[in-house]
Amino acid sequence: MDTALATPAPTHTSETTEADGNKTENDADKDTAIKPGKTSDERLKKKSDVQKKAQRSRDRNQRLGKLGEELASVYLSENGFSIIERNWKCNSGEADIIANEEDTLVFIEVKTRSEAYPGLPEFAVTAERRARYEKIAISYLTKFKRPSGRVRFDVIAVRMTGGQQCLLRHHRDAFGAGE
Repeated sequence: MDTALATPAPTHTSETTEADGNKTENDADKDTAIKPGKTSDERLKKKSDVQKKAQRSRDRNQRLGKLGEELASVYLSENGFSIIERNWKCNSGEADIIANEEDTLVFIEVKTRSEAYPGLPEFAVTAERRARYEKIAISYLTKFKRPSGRVRFDVIAVRMTGGQQCLLRHHRDAFGAGE
């Protein structure tokens, strides 16, 4: 069932002619027109367009994030890291990359931003995100019964600079327990 919003809007004033031929304005005879609002179909289409735009933005951000993680993985592999897991999930969240560097287990958060995005990507690693990473590490260590050893939290910030270029910054030991 279609519904429409309507708002009365005066369109013109009717005139009446008196016996003497003079025209007078008769407010009681004013005509009104119904000004149609948006139909439910039009509102749904507009909402759908907004949702589609938001989905395209999410898809673009996910592709950018995956590209950043891929670049970070290549960088880490070329610099002596052994990648154990990518996008490891548990009840506490998801670790982008888990790797070994010599005798240290490293949990790596990758943040990627396009050149159009203001600010540095590493600033997106908030205190809440750091606390979540610590819980992820505990879950991982518990699940795989890893012997005690060194654990480190790194952040890799990837800034796309246009074309096929990017700037990658590796922040070693970026945060730890309680930071």
